[in-house]
Amino acid sequence: MKEAGVAVALVLILIFFSATAPYFATPENFLKIFVQIAINTVLASGMTFVILVGGIDLSVGSLLALCTVIGATIMIDPRLSPWAAIVLASLASMGTGAILGAINGWVCEKWKLPSFIVTLGMLNVASGLARVVSDNSTITGLPQPFVDFGNLIFWGIFPSIFLIAIVVVLVGWFVLRYTVFGRFVFAIGTNEEAVRLSGHEPKRYKIAVFTISGLTAGIAAMVYLLRLNVGSPVAGIGYELNAIAAVIIGGTSLSGGKGSIVGTLVGACILQVLSTGLQLLGADDNIKPIVIGAVIVLAVILDSYRGRLMRILETR
Repeated sequence: MKEAGVAVALVLILIFFSATAPYFATPENFLKIFVQIAINTVLASGMTFVILVGGIDLSVGSLLALCTVIGATIMIDPRLSPWAAIVLASLASMGTGAILGAINGWVCEKWKLPSFIVTLGMLNVASGLARVVSDNSTITGLPQPFVDFGNLIFWGIFPSIFLIAIVVVLVGWFVLRYTVFGRFVFAIGTNEEAVRLSGHEPKRYKIAVFTISGLTAGIAAMVYLLRLNVGSPVAGIGYELNAIAAVIIGGTSLSGGKGSIVGTLVGACILQVLSTGLQLLGADDNIKPIVIGAVIVLAVILDSYRGRLMRILETR
């Protein structure tokens, strides 16, 4: 029902902008939207796992920046063939993200620290490492096969990077819906103590979700490189907030235990459609964050009322 409600909201927004904004309902504009939501969709997919267990990950933007400079540095190594460089860069990017994500989870569980504080620290660590690795400069000159793949458009409207994001969403959806791990993610977010009393240790599952969040940051870094063809130590500024916003708008509860990755995809679409629609209507750049911020607050308020309604129904 949450997914349906968010999807209806997206449809209504699309209808509104199609009727009011010039050039909104065109293939070229939708292609632009698909390109722009790809990175946020990948980041938000991993963030969904973290929020479902009641955590938060503020480090994904900086992890993305670090992974872009690591991936780009490997890809421009003259000793490697283009395809070998692409494969090694992808593995290094995803591996770096996963390792640092696992460190986030381990520190949180080892010392029972709030994930907000731990990932805020990692945000600064990863940001500093990105500057050190890149020597505070952007990295260009990526292999041509990599650049060509990033420019591919399928069926005239779906860019390659958007299809990568859809694959990430589908894998996340399958894991959450059809695996034992996914069931424990929801169970921990709903009642962690009950999971512990049932004989299972929530610690390893919580470390795993932060590892997944870091892994998706590494994947998002490769998507970023495919889109912009440049590794940058400042690439991920503000991306963590957009990812959290997509998850919340998509119906995942900040208290954990309720939500879906499909809803997160719809939430990412709503954010980008709002931004693009307002731009085409000629809205001032200062107005767009106000509208999007109001939508986020509204989503949280609706989630609060929805939670109260569910508790009332359960007591009857």
